[in-house]
Amino acid sequence: MVGGGFWATFGVVLLVSQRVGGGLLHSRNMAVITDETPAVGADKVHALVQLLRSRSYEEIRQRMYDNPPGSPWWSACKIELDIRNGEQIAAALSATSHVLEKLRGSTQHFEQLAETLHESTKEVIEMLAGTKEAGRRLEIAVYVTIGITLVQLFNLIFEVFRKR
Repeated sequence: MVGGGFWATFGVVLLVSQRVGGGLLHSRNMAVITDETPAVGADKVHALVQLLRSRSYEEIRQRMYDNPPGSPWWSACKIELDIRNGEQIAAALSATSHVLEKLRGSTQHFEQLAETLHESTKEVIEMLAGTKEAGRRLEIAVYVTIGITLVQLFNLIFEVFRKR
């Protein structure tokens, strides 16, 4: 215990807790005070970001967790992860755009096929209506033929009985 606070080390990270207003404030939640000017700090962070470009996600995340928030390493890791996430989002948006273009083309093709099918169905319906009408005419022709045949049969029978 140091001056009303607590300290402990975990690996290479020094964690400090201090009593503030009856509560305990942990060093991971406190702002980090540095002696650097903003310009020097920005240059340092930029150089660290360049160094992190070739590192793996796991290594960058681990280094970020190993350093306190606001430190140059933490800031560089956060910036690099944000850059990579932005690149992944851009790639995903580009892929999504390509898929949407293909879907639009497919949708237009399906609409054309649906229109063609609709027109073909109309033509088949018209042909069936014509066939139905032709069937009715044929039915009438058969009835007329049967009627004429019956009349001629009765006429033949009548002629046969008349000659006898």
